[in-house]
Amino acid sequence: MKKRHILTFDSVLLIFTFASESKVMAKKIVAFGEVVWDILPNGKVLGGTPSNFVFRCNSLGEKGYLLSRVGDDELGMEAIDTLIKLGISDKNVQLDPVFKTGTVEVSFNENDEAVYKVANDVAFDHIEFSAEALKLVRKADCLVFGLLPQRFGLSKNTLRELIKESPDSLHFFDLKLFEHFFSRKVVKRLLKAANVVRIKEKEIEFLADKLEIEYTEVEDFARKLSEIFKIDIVIITRGSTGVLALHATEGLFFEPGYNLKAIDNVGSGMAFAAGFLHYYLNGKPVDEALKFGNAVGALNTTKMGATSAFTKEDVLEFMKNTSQH
Repeated sequence: MKKRHILTFDSVLLIFTFASESKVMAKKIVAFGEVVWDILPNGKVLGGTPSNFVFRCNSLGEKGYLLSRVGDDELGMEAIDTLIKLGISDKNVQLDPVFKTGTVEVSFNENDEAVYKVANDVAFDHIEFSAEALKLVRKADCLVFGLLPQRFGLSKNTLRELIKESPDSLHFFDLKLFEHFFSRKVVKRLLKAANVVRIKEKEIEFLADKLEIEYTEVEDFARKLSEIFKIDIVIITRGSTGVLALHATEGLFFEPGYNLKAIDNVGSGMAFAAGFLHYYLNGKPVDEALKFGNAVGALNTTKMGATSAFTKEDVLEFMKNTSQH
């Protein structure tokens, strides 16, 4: 005789809750772009905003995927080993038999601000549009891309196809400027393709001039950019003073900076983006996503380097115990 299992209301509720929670899955976020070695005065460190971003996404519990290319050389092999040690899969990092692994010479000006000299025509300029890349983005909740890999034809064409083949993914454009490369045509195309755009406040004047946008203040620039290019959310990061966001229908949101002693701001922008997307992709409203992203970026500045380890719980503790301006 089979044993009968009698369920009370409480046990049914518990099972239902567990089943509901088990359905919450990590979001698949694909970052397209450069993997480089930053050559610093005191040595080299693996860099590139996409890899830093993927690392932070993973640390917050999402599934970050890096889509890039390195040279089939000593620096390329070392880069792949380092990615694996950071918990970043190398499955979608292509090997280039011709072009070398990207490098960036980093120096510092009189204001102690980093100055970057990026090597030209390297492996990440030649990311191929492959069956693996297509499969990856078609299943992605979000595709994140920047401006640097748009310098040459192959990576530029690959990203165009990836955007086209991922209409159901959120497209996040991190519009970080580089002194040696700016194409108005490319920037306009990527702005039109983006649902969310992040821009540094200090780069607005340059962008407004190149895009021929007249504005009176930061909020006005965000509003006009959103209207012209049909962007859902324009985010402007303002360093230690915080961040603002303009939602096309919900309006403006502000989040002040934190009272802290910054140690290193490398990777703070991508840390913000990872934090913002962690909340936004999981259905949180813009103001909550902005608040959490702001905290992730701020906490990142209290650490050395872009890949210092901390968890979501650390961020929430930081928000609880650190005052804002």
